[in-house]
Amino acid sequence: MINKVVPNVQEALVGVKDGMTLMLGGFGLCGIPENSIAELVKKRTKNLTCISNNAGVDNFGLGLLLQEKQIKKMISSYVGENDEFERQMLSGELEVDLIPQGSLAERCRAGGAGIPAFYTPAGYGTEVAEGKEVREFNGKPHILESALTADFAIVKAWKGDTAGNLIFKATAKNFNPTMAMAGTITVAEVEELVPAGQLNPNEIHTPGIFVQRIFQGERFEKKIEQLTIRKK
Repeated sequence: MINKVVPNVQEALVGVKDGMTLMLGGFGLCGIPENSIAELVKKRTKNLTCISNNAGVDNFGLGLLLQEKQIKKMISSYVGENDEFERQMLSGELEVDLIPQGSLAERCRAGGAGIPAFYTPAGYGTEVAEGKEVREFNGKPHILESALTADFAIVKAWKGDTAGNLIFKATAKNFNPTMAMAGTITVAEVEELVPAGQLNPNEIHTPGIFVQRIFQGERFEKKIEQLTIRKK
């Protein structure tokens, strides 16, 4: 069995260059590849196109890359938690492609499955549909959406083994598994790395065939975007 372990995040991101397209997993601040994002900041990689459900917050997640002006274009669904994102978008510094959340998820899944495009009713009659082919199914108009792929897909898993098999936890399952399938090179950072054979095959979300590099992250912060508590 192929051992896909690399010793650190620096080795995991070898080959990431200026101008590349990156997929970055996670939902809000849950399940984001924070060690890899921090390394991209250090590498000063620029002119990136980043595909991610959201753009992090001002001082964490993809917000760190935005602060350093390393992202040229964001392909996202929800971006409401980042003031710097808003500033760059409104000033024209940042190209933005906003996509309905379900369409974004399916475009990533389609890319990993080798499906070039699909029809969806989501977005019809809005700016999302501008310039796109429209067809009617069962009396309802649908727009043609193309699949998304990336030079690198960078994901974060709860557990992984040396063969690249991954298990995601809770909300981290939203975008990480689909993005892991859609990268030319997929990098997985994990909280716990175990020998091949120790994971229950029935619990694996992403088979190792989709993963080229895996490493154990050095630190993970459990941040919350908006803390909401119940009044006593």
